[in-house]
Amino acid sequence: MRRRITAAKHLKTFTEDESVTEARSPASRKLNTLLDHFEKAGYGRREPKLLQPASVFLDRSGENFRGRLYLTNDPSGAELCLRPEYTIPICLEYLAQLAPKTAAYSYGGSIFRAPENSSSKEGEFIQAGIESFGRLDREAADAEILAVALESAKATGAKNLKVRIGDASLVAAFLDELNLPSVWRRRVVTGRARGLSLKSIFEPISVIGANVEQAGVRAALSRVDPADARRLVEDLLSIASITAIGGRSAAEIAERFLDQATLTSGEGVPSEKRALLEAFFAIEDTPDKASNALRRLAAEANLNLSKTLDSFDTRTGFIAAHEIIIEEMIFSASFARQLDYYTGFVFEAREPDIKEPIIGGGRYDRLLETLGATQDIPAVGAAIWVDRLGGAI
Repeated sequence: MRRRITAAKHLKTFTEDESVTEARSPASRKLNTLLDHFEKAGYGRREPKLLQPASVFLDRSGENFRGRLYLTNDPSGAELCLRPEYTIPICLEYLAQLAPKTAAYSYGGSIFRAPENSSSKEGEFIQAGIESFGRLDREAADAEILAVALESAKATGAKNLKVRIGDASLVAAFLDELNLPSVWRRRVVTGRARGLSLKSIFEPISVIGANVEQAGVRAALSRVDPADARRLVEDLLSIASITAIGGRSAAEIAERFLDQATLTSGEGVPSEKRALLEAFFAIEDTPDKASNALRRLAAEANLNLSKTLDSFDTRTGFIAAHEIIIEEMIFSASFARQLDYYTGFVFEAREPDIKEPIIGGGRYDRLLETLGATQDIPAVGAAIWVDRLGGAI
C-alpha cells in the first residue's frame, strides 16, 4: 500500500497547546539529555531535512521497504519520503560538506516508518544518535561509539543495560577461508541475519515460475565448470542478440542462471564446511572467551583468521579502557543487524524488561561509497530509540 504523507493516519498531530506539552514530555527531556551528552563528547549536532529522496532508502533496503515509507512527490515528480532513519541523511550531509575529512556528528528527532503489522501503533518515533566518519583507528572509533551511546543512555535513567556484540568482518573472513560459492555465501549472510538455521539455508529450493526448459538449462549448468557455464549463457544470449533483460546485462543474467542452478541442485557446500559453519555460528560467550574459542576453531580447521581476530582483541581492549565491563558483554558469532550496510563491529543494548533493543549500531565502511564517495571512508555509528528508554529524569 502506498502511504501518502497527506493521509498518514499513524503520524502524530498536535494543537499548539499539545505541542508545548509534548516538548516538556519525558521523551523530549530524554532527547535533550542525549543531545547534551553527545555534544560534550565532541559530536556536533546536525538536523537533516525531513523530506528525503525515497530512492536512497529503496536502493539499499529493497522495494519491500516501500510499504514502510510515507511518500510524496515534489513538483517535478521526484519521489520523496519522510526520513525513515537518520544514518543515510547524515551520510549525505557529510559527503556534501566535509568528506573525506574526519567528522563526528550527532542528531535527534522524529523518524517515520509505517507499522509493519498492528494498525494501532504510531508511525512516528523519536531517535537520537551519533556518527563518526574518516577515522583510520577503527577499533578505537568502534569502542568510543559504543561507550558514548551507553553513557548517554544511562544519563537518561537507563539501567542494567545488557550489551550484545557481533562482527560482520569476522563472518566475512570465515566465509572467505571456507571459499563458499558466492550464492551460498550470500544466503548464509542474509539467512543468519533473518534468524534462519543453517539447515534451512542449505535446503535445495525450487525456483517459482520456472518452466521445464529453464529447469533443463539450470540442471545442465550445474554439471559444468562455473566459468564455462557463464560463457555458455553469455554466448547463447549473444546468438539471440540479447544484451539486456529487465535492466540486467548478459553477464548478470548468466550469473543469475548459475546461482539458480546451484540453489536448485542442493550441492555446492560439502558436509565438512557445513559442520564448520555450525561450529562457528554456535560460538557465544564473553568477548575474550569467544576470541579464544574462535582461535581454537581456526587452528583445528587450518583457517587463517589471525588478522581479523587481532583486530577483534584490539577493539575489546579499547572497550575495556572506557571502563565498560567486558565480562558483562556477550559476543555472538550469529548476531547480525538487519541492515545490509554493516561491514564490521555491530552491537545492541537492551534493558532487562524491554523486548526490543534501545541502542543499536555498528560499522558501515562501504555505505558512503554507495552514496557517491570517491574513496573508501571508514564510518561507524549508533542510534538510540528514545521512546524505548526506561527510567525517568
